[in-house]
Amino acid sequence: MTPILIGSEIYRRSSYGTKHPLAIPRVSVALDLIRALGWLPASHYRDSPMASAAELARFHDPAYLDALRRAEETQQASPEERERFRLGADGNPIYREMFRRPATSVGGTLLAARLTAQGGVAHVLGGGLHHGRPDRASGFCFLNDAVLGLLAWLDQGLTRILYLDIDAHHGDGVQDAFHDDPRVFTLSVHEDGRWPFTGAVGDRAGGHARNIPVPPGFNDSEMLWVLHEALLPTIRRLRPEAIMMQCGADALEEDPLARLCLSNNAHRAVVDALLGLAPRLIVLGGGGYNPWSVARCWAGVWGRLNGHAIPDALPPGAEAVLRGLTFARAAGRNPPEAWFTTLADPPRPGVVRAVVRRAAAEAMLDFPVAP
Repeated sequence: MTPILIGSEIYRRSSYGTKHPLAIPRVSVALDLIRALGWLPASHYRDSPMASAAELARFHDPAYLDALRRAEETQQASPEERERFRLGADGNPIYREMFRRPATSVGGTLLAARLTAQGGVAHVLGGGLHHGRPDRASGFCFLNDAVLGLLAWLDQGLTRILYLDIDAHHGDGVQDAFHDDPRVFTLSVHEDGRWPFTGAVGDRAGGHARNIPVPPGFNDSEMLWVLHEALLPTIRRLRPEAIMMQCGADALEEDPLARLCLSNNAHRAVVDALLGLAPRLIVLGGGGYNPWSVARCWAGVWGRLNGHAIPDALPPGAEAVLRGLTFARAAGRNPPEAWFTTLADPPRPGVVRAVVRRAAAEAMLDFPVAP
């Protein structure tokens, strides 16, 4: 079935604030780049709706949703709301679209779940808010679209779902939401010792989760090892009816908020491997705080979902999209020419370290086999 890309213009002029890591444009640049590559006919695109109050309340506390809406309207949170809901605290800023933007992310993932009800592939660029909690903001995430999308699949009658997360940060909000639900198995590959400081090898969340914490410097060869020694064996044993993948780009070497060293070839390799392994596949966005690396990664992922070859050099229109970006951090002062002219990074191979081999092997211990 034809893959569907889900996006929205709400992200184009929305910012968490000039000093926040999410000051950068991401979804809008990825969309512009994909269109400039000629990879997005109108029939492949859907505009994301905004999730309704009832849809959001499937997971989120109504009192929290009321506070989030009120904070958007007034552009402030009371001391009590800040303390209880973490609005305006812990990197979760008060900003202009702080309810509408995450509600649109949720709406996109819910739309993807509906579109894939009978099978298919959907890519939700604005999804992947995997830290959101039922009653508070966490880790730049005000809502949790992944949890709500998984619940929508469960409501359709699915009983064997895999949630795979390759963001640099542990997918704690999703894992905890399904702690007691054997229908959803969560598997997270993330940097060890990084916020939120969860997702240790032994953290199995009631037996329905596996975590593969990896060391700083995690390279392409190590990701391929994890893919073939842990991720694919997991999928073969689980035989999922649906896979949701959180494709955070903060695991790339250029990202300022992590210390992993993947190229975007690694993300495409994981996506390639997932195709055809379940009747339903949703690929979400997620983290990523360098505008060039995020856009090039997610555009490449969409290309591979459609079977497009990755070009050696970008056409002029696509290059113009990337040359139009600015970045306030040090990496933005003198970006390498390849960030403007190519989609694929140079491969970043390396030694597969013993700590990575151990983490992958541990993830496979006592693994449940689907009936």
